[in-house]
Amino acid sequence: MSNVDLIIEERAANIGNFMVGRLLPFRKKRQVGPFVFIDHMRPESMDENQNLDVGPHPHIGLSTLTYLFEGAIMHRDSLGSEVEIKPGAVNWMTAGKGVVHSERTPVHLRNKEKKLHGLQIWVGLPTNLENMEPEFYHIEATEIPSWQEGNVRFKLIAGKAFGKESPVPVHSALYFIEISASSDQKIDIGKHLFGESGLYILEGKIENNGHIYSDRKILVANKSELCSFTIKANTKVYVFGGDAFNEEHFIDWNFVSSSKETLSKAKKDWIEKKFPKIPGDKDYVPYPTK
Repeated sequence: MSNVDLIIEERAANIGNFMVGRLLPFRKKRQVGPFVFIDHMRPESMDENQNLDVGPHPHIGLSTLTYLFEGAIMHRDSLGSEVEIKPGAVNWMTAGKGVVHSERTPVHLRNKEKKLHGLQIWVGLPTNLENMEPEFYHIEATEIPSWQEGNVRFKLIAGKAFGKESPVPVHSALYFIEISASSDQKIDIGKHLFGESGLYILEGKIENNGHIYSDRKILVANKSELCSFTIKANTKVYVFGGDAFNEEHFIDWNFVSSSKETLSKAKKDWIEKKFPKIPGDKDYVPYPTK
């Protein structure tokens, strides 16, 4: 019998002028630990006339984590941050009571052929921090803890695990770990995990209790049972999870909150253009009508 409780396949979703593979939320699974949203920006080759242009849009009650494999994104926000995200680095923005940001192809790449591939993740905030002041941090790839055990390579992108701690300033007990291998290897990381765990297979395959699972899906298990598996050659996976919140978190468009009233107010404030502005960017992404 497999230890896997649920398999979530990527579903196509449009984020403006760019298609992604949506993994969370799922109708049967709204979140895994504190992770409430995961999009896979699938490998995309763009010509000199194609660019990523996600204009100014709002968030409340969450932290966003952007992690690229290829390409670059220019991040700008209402705090005045302006940072180019490159592969291996981590963009961590905590919205708290409200922030606005945009994500675009950097100017130096806009008239060139380019690629874009990565993950965008939302992590819910504990109830007592949902209305905190917004924050933004950019952590370079060289600052992320990484190590090798035999033919298996690990990166602790966020949170705590393996007796290590990522410099990403998270607000709850969680972990987000990259594991890759060049040959078939047995992995047993149960003692390093806690809470509810998910495993995202970016590329390649894993074997768990006699079952083979291929890429572009999340495997979910309760009580860290998805901790012993064989990672196949040339495979890369992401193990994520942690302690779930006691309160249910709701999502409305780009807003996350334990209070539906707070969501309604955020929607009204955005429609009435009461959110803070991004310096020098007058674009506006309207609240979706469908």
